[in-house]
Amino acid sequence: MAWNEPGNKGNDPWGNRGGNDQGPPDLDQVFRKLTSRFGGNRGGGGINAAAVGIAVILLALVWGLSGFYKIEEAERGVVLRFGQYYEQVGPGLGWKATFIDEVIPVNVNNIRELPASGMMLTMDENVVAVQMKVQYRITDPRAYLFNVTNPDESLNEAMDSALRYVVGHTTMDDILTTGREQVRQDTRVELEGIIEPYGLGLTVVDVNLLPARPPEEVKDAFDDAISAQEDEERFVREAEAYARAVEPEARGRVQRMEQEATAYRERVTLEAQGEVTRFVQLLPQYLAAPEVTRERLYLETMEKVFGNTSKVMVDTEGNGSMFYLPLDKIIERSGSKSAPKVGASQMSESDSQPSGTFNTNRGANNRGGSIRQGRN
Repeated sequence: MAWNEPGNKGNDPWGNRGGNDQGPPDLDQVFRKLTSRFGGNRGGGGINAAAVGIAVILLALVWGLSGFYKIEEAERGVVLRFGQYYEQVGPGLGWKATFIDEVIPVNVNNIRELPASGMMLTMDENVVAVQMKVQYRITDPRAYLFNVTNPDESLNEAMDSALRYVVGHTTMDDILTTGREQVRQDTRVELEGIIEPYGLGLTVVDVNLLPARPPEEVKDAFDDAISAQEDEERFVREAEAYARAVEPEARGRVQRMEQEATAYRERVTLEAQGEVTRFVQLLPQYLAAPEVTRERLYLETMEKVFGNTSKVMVDTEGNGSMFYLPLDKIIERSGSKSAPKVGASQMSESDSQPSGTFNTNRGANNRGGSIRQGRN
């Protein structure tokens, strides 16, 4: 028989044995029965104190464990207490009060990069496309987080301003060719001067100027101009190399000529001094025997004169024919130091040198006939 059929008594699954209850038990009653099993009912339905204590301990444990944090070696932690700056912590494991403190890690070793580019007007009123990248690092985490709203965007605007200022004070040729390094250095100095008053907590590591280019409409003309400048620089370097190669040779020739001139001057000076000394020594002899001294000087002079000319001996026959003998050639062939004899002609003792020119007539006196100088 079903529990709800007429005449069924005491089979109600909800415990209605007398038939007086019209529905399921109240949830409040079920809850009271459950709490009574943990220690009884106090004050008509209050929660057990032991259960509350256990719950509080569990919550405190969870709260305490949730406060542990870790800061990496390359980071620094900025601690906020109730939303305001409290302190800065270093790398390692730490603990914070959850819901009270907040720790923001900031990487201070990572080098960040920020690009900037645009069409800019140069000092000579030309337009050039310039691209630049700045590398920076966070050095003050507190200033980086709280001094400005967006430090990266502020740095980007400052770099654009510095780059436009430097490009506006530089000619286009310098930006495209030889003045790129100066533009880079000036831009870095200007950028550091702009961001210093704001206290961004950043340090500029390097500024890289990428290859600039003119507008596409005039690119071909500027390429030709750059090629011409490169050719000019190449010719200048070649000329400098040639100058470095020729200059030492010229200096060597100059030094050699100076040394030769100095040696010639010393030689002439010494010869002149020697002649003076010889004449001084000759003066007493001339005073003692003037004729003999004059004759000796004459013979010595003629010896020097004939020593620098070719000598030819002439033997005149009775019929007027002449016979020439080149004495210097004969002496070279024979190797003899004495002069050869020709016919009945004789050379005098002073005419026996291998130089000079002699003309001896047949039938002349015993000094070798008439002597005359001749040249081939």
